[in-house]
Amino acid sequence: MSIVIFIIALILFVGLVALHELGHAIVALRNKVKVEEYGIGFPPRAWGKKLKNGMVFSINWLPLGGFVKLKGESDDATGPGTFGAAPLKVKAKILLAGVAVNWITAVVLFTLLALFGLPRLVDGQFTVAGDTKTVKEQVLVGYVAPDSPAAGIGLEAGDQILAIAGQPMESAEEVTNTTKFYQGNSVSIEYVRDGQATTDWVRLNSQNSSGKGILGVQPLERVVRRSTWSAPIVGVGVTAQLTGLTFKGIGNLLANTAMGVVKLISPNGDTRQNGREHLQEAGDNVSGPLGIFILLKQVSADGFALILYLIAVISLSLAVMNTLPIPALDGGRLFVTLLYRAQGKKLTKETEEKIHGYGFMALLAMIVIITIVDAKRFF
Repeated sequence: MSIVIFIIALILFVGLVALHELGHAIVALRNKVKVEEYGIGFPPRAWGKKLKNGMVFSINWLPLGGFVKLKGESDDATGPGTFGAAPLKVKAKILLAGVAVNWITAVVLFTLLALFGLPRLVDGQFTVAGDTKTVKEQVLVGYVAPDSPAAGIGLEAGDQILAIAGQPMESAEEVTNTTKFYQGNSVSIEYVRDGQATTDWVRLNSQNSSGKGILGVQPLERVVRRSTWSAPIVGVGVTAQLTGLTFKGIGNLLANTAMGVVKLISPNGDTRQNGREHLQEAGDNVSGPLGIFILLKQVSADGFALILYLIAVISLSLAVMNTLPIPALDGGRLFVTLLYRAQGKKLTKETEEKIHGYGFMALLAMIVIITIVDAKRFF
């Protein structure tokens, strides 16, 4: 079953990019900018059909999202129906349409989850208290330390902890406090895996000197809450909350990267080591296509709700990334256009292609580096 959910998750992920590009196409058509082609996937083309409005709709072999091709995409293009000849206001609307679609998609997904069961994965996650009901509350194994008592009895990440020493576990804090109380003793642990309840006995560590903990697990709480009339409010609230957290995360990432690079070139050995730690921290908080693929595979075993939650977060991340002034992305294209307008300079096709071409190459290089980091992290 998890394989089917994983395949659905991949289709949904690809659909996010296709929806993003569809947003550009719809707003362009509504503002009389000609859309020459809207494609799902990337070329080579597998199938195509020319529609009545002259746009080619295509299905392509590389299932990596989608694209839209506008007539006269450079800022200095002229002629009726070209993107370049459109007013600045229209250009901004077209470029930011993908951002709006991804943000609205996140709101819709979080609204649906609020109706049927929204996992609480963020501390202080937004909700409407008067219309919120907790429908599931579980304590799970999040991480198992190697060579720990938990590893010795075969506990695995994702197992649900029901009881320790005969005491029901209702929070992650209870797991920590109970194992600390019985440290050095043998206790019973009741847990569930794949619907099968198991009880094992384990001797807890007498202290945490090895860094493996008393039991050797990092407990997690899975709380699922449901709303009724307030579901759309929760959808907007959670999306806004995660938007802020995403911008904050990007700020921390840039700060750690900049600080790491500065300290790395220092002649002082301790400072260079501190710089490597900053870069390591930056790398640990970012994932590329490989990381997303593995996360989708991991959460697919935990049910469709977590898949939808992750897809909503990815959609939100796409929206946020495309607001940033990074060349080759939507925000970068708008930023470059506005910068040249503010300076009273003409943005030629050659200059624009160079700026965004170099930006695209930098993005590809960053994706390769992040993929290598992901490969080391997961394999």
